[in-house]
Amino acid sequence: MPSTKSHLQSVNESYFQHMRLALSFTTAMFFGAICCLIHAFFPSLLQQKGSTIILSLHDRMVLNRNNLSKINADKELGEKESETL
Repeated sequence: MPSTKSHLQSVNESYFQHMRLALSFTTAMFFGAICCLIHAFFPSLLQQKGSTIILSLHDRMVLNRNNLSKINADKELGEKESETL
């Protein structure tokens, strides 16, 4: 089981950055669950809201993190290249 420190390093976040982001995901997931619950009883309501929230969370959690990793990798590469000049 990975340690807290190694996880935070792998996602390139401080403890409080990670907490804030995780809590924002919690809020979105809770809201999505409520929407799905309402939709279960009233199928004509909130027909796409749950799916929209899931897609948004995926974009925020996976795609944005991948983009940040690429940016950080490019930045580190640029720093290494400038050190060699």
